[in-house]
Amino acid sequence: MSREYVLQPAPSAASLKINYRGELNEQQYAAVSAPPGVSLVLAGAGAGKTRTLTYRVAWLLEHGVPGDRILLLTFTNKASREMMDRVTHLLQGESLNLWGGTFHSVANRILRQHAELLGYKQGFTIADREDASDLLSACVADMDEKTREMRFPQADALVGMFSIAANTGQSLEHVVAARYPAFLRCLDDLIELQEAYRKRKIQAGLMDFDDLLVGWRDLMRDHEAIREIYQRRFQWVLVDEYQDTNHLQGEIIDLLTAQHGNLMVVGDDAQSIYSWRGANFANILDFNTRHPEAAVYRVETNYRSTPEILEVANAVIVGNRKQFPKALKASRSSSSRPVLVDCEDTAQQARFIGQRVLELRDEGVPLEEMCILYRSHFHAVQLQMELTRRNIPFWITSGIRFFEQAHIKDLTAYAKLVNQPGDELAFKRLVRLLPGVGGKTTAKLWQSYTAELSTHSARFVTAALSDNDGGGGGEEP
Repeated sequence: MSREYVLQPAPSAASLKINYRGELNEQQYAAVSAPPGVSLVLAGAGAGKTRTLTYRVAWLLEHGVPGDRILLLTFTNKASREMMDRVTHLLQGESLNLWGGTFHSVANRILRQHAELLGYKQGFTIADREDASDLLSACVADMDEKTREMRFPQADALVGMFSIAANTGQSLEHVVAARYPAFLRCLDDLIELQEAYRKRKIQAGLMDFDDLLVGWRDLMRDHEAIREIYQRRFQWVLVDEYQDTNHLQGEIIDLLTAQHGNLMVVGDDAQSIYSWRGANFANILDFNTRHPEAAVYRVETNYRSTPEILEVANAVIVGNRKQFPKALKASRSSSSRPVLVDCEDTAQQARFIGQRVLELRDEGVPLEEMCILYRSHFHAVQLQMELTRRNIPFWITSGIRFFEQAHIKDLTAYAKLVNQPGDELAFKRLVRLLPGVGGKTTAKLWQSYTAELSTHSARFVTAALSDNDGGGGGEEP
């Protein structure tokens, strides 16, 4: 039976494994040692946000909070592993036993136990964006001919608009009007398709990434018993990169902490860059409106940048009309000033970078100490051509994720179909690997397969019932 834990009075400094005052600056220590309740930690770029959150977890553990009562929500699983590894190291190898991960990974763990309440089986599979696009294409193909005649949205666009609606909490009509006005003419068909897609996923035992969050929210909102279980389970909730949460994630956090109010969110409103996929920086800007009792802690000493770079960053940020004022200060000594270079186009930009790389090499800077940053991977194409032309060796650290690579998805499709014979996406992916099999043939094969699958299932049930008849009351096999 779950029971509620209360933070006990602080043990003496002599009993703590970590010298918090000695290892943290004054602002970090104030946030790490915050009393129970709601806390907003505004940590500027390079100010030790991860360090602050890591030491906060250690502080709770050392002050009597059981690890299984702590939930650490991060932006990436890598960040979660890094933080927990650091805490383990700080506590000299002590087992943590806390839940940590992204919203999606934690939602997946919870839904595996309660999926039936949402109409799913516990053995549901997760569809990535490509899988979702394929399933939506199948749903479109099942609709009227008019969807092909009126320049209906492509599957990728449909995935995007349905995802935005889910993550922002807005109606599909509002999303289409605001972001896809060209498709208002087919709004009724889009609403019909959205519902068909939802039913198709349940039938196929599939959840896309948005369903994980929606499902977690719905469990917490609509099922009081489930809400109470996790409110009691997670007595201390910590959220990293709060400025990048969306409306749906904000709802989940508020539902989780409504009973005990032990919530610490860490973020920086000046670093919110994911609005294009539903992130809402208003979550952090309006935090005090939703939680007027929240204590605000500012962590403003920058350990990453030189004063010259920080001065440029502060000058850019100061123009924001909506922000939490911060006074970032550099701890590093002065260095060279940053340079702004205006280029006519991407080709000239690539030529400048290639030339500057060679100049720096000639000045004694090793190539392996140089790094070129770009915003999107497609920007690298021109750079790669230029570096190759100048015979400059390089390697690229970004690319397609492991489980999104085609051959890996082909392989996992076999495992999915064995585990879930009714997995439509896995079946169709494998069938399309056969020579000469296109979209129409794939659809026909799926219909034949499901019909045969239903027949075999019915025969199996009939045989099982027949075997039990007249069995003399013996045990079931």
